[in-house]
Amino acid sequence: GAFYAFPNITNTGINSKELEEMILNKTGVATIAGTSFGTYGEGFLRFSYAANTERILEALNRIKKLIG
Repeated sequence: GAFYAFPNITNTGINSKELEEMILNKTGVATIAGTSFGTYGEGFLRFSYAANTERILEALNRIKKLIG
């Protein structure tokens, strides 16, 4: 099974597809743009958090360094 978060990323000023690609290319953390689920998904990213706490915190720290 998997668990997901679907946070609102509109405060970044970056659309969901661009942010998905930026996070992957610059941090190695995979996300899914909300627009992958339809046009109403713009402004959101989907994160799977079916990993141990240490790996989740590492991913979040990488993203935080990128977008502050």
